[in-house]
Amino acid sequence: EWLENVDSYKRSRKVKWLAKNISEDIYSLNHNKVLVQQTVYRLNVDADEILKLALKNAPSLDITVQEEDNPYVFIIDEINRGNISKIFGELITLIETSKRGIFSAKLPYTGDDFTVPSNVYIIGTMNTADRSISLMDTALRRRFSFIEMLPNEALLSDVKFENLDVSEMLKKINKRIECLFDREHTIGHSFFMELKDNPTISKLSDIFKKSVIPLLQEYFYEDYNKIMLVLGDNCKSKEDYQFIKKVSVNAKDIFKGNDSEIDLPDFTYEINQVSFNNIESYKEIYETVELTDNKQ
Repeated sequence: EWLENVDSYKRSRKVKWLAKNISEDIYSLNHNKVLVQQTVYRLNVDADEILKLALKNAPSLDITVQEEDNPYVFIIDEINRGNISKIFGELITLIETSKRGIFSAKLPYTGDDFTVPSNVYIIGTMNTADRSISLMDTALRRRFSFIEMLPNEALLSDVKFENLDVSEMLKKINKRIECLFDREHTIGHSFFMELKDNPTISKLSDIFKKSVIPLLQEYFYEDYNKIMLVLGDNCKSKEDYQFIKKVSVNAKDIFKGNDSEIDLPDFTYEINQVSFNNIESYKEIYETVELTDNKQ
């Protein structure tokens, strides 16, 4: 609080006095640290020491100590990429449920005893497509419960524009990836969450160009036949709607000499830039299209 009726040291804090006029050695109580003149004094006195001191000087006090039971959560993102021994150090054993609040470890820098309370929760996130759980440190796997968090397309159920259902589109893409690769490489809904605030073809195009297509290229090692299957390019009604386009190659125009001895491809693949700005390119990923006889 701010004290208007005093000339100096106007800032104050209301306290409930348990005992007054105590004569004790604050230096030893404060872990052999002196107090310096500053706005906030950092005390290193343990709570139980303060309680003993109060009862010593005022034995008639009726004091009830209430334990802190509010939950506290630590979130460690990409925990599989970190050095587990450096992240947890001596606490790797203390985070076990059966040892919370019972066992303590001596911190290497301060020498203080440290205990992990039972109301502290630790959540570590990892991408299993980036690194398999089987490669994780055994000590970590033994102390954590692993919960699979698959893409949740339902979070995009309200993202619809120009008759495009983004949730259905992502659901179809992931079903195909699961069939051609595995479930750990399905595309997360987070890539498309920006569309909630900016549902435009421009933003969707940006997501496909910078995130979806490069990710599929990495997954399938530039096997463009499989990428085309994932994106439905193999059965789209027009070539302009295909993200990946086959381009015919005339080997004689490229190579000299007798090309009969070499198995040369009849076509190559290229990214079709025109497709990104056409809403039909995305709709035909999941919609069934009636093909003409020529297309068939």
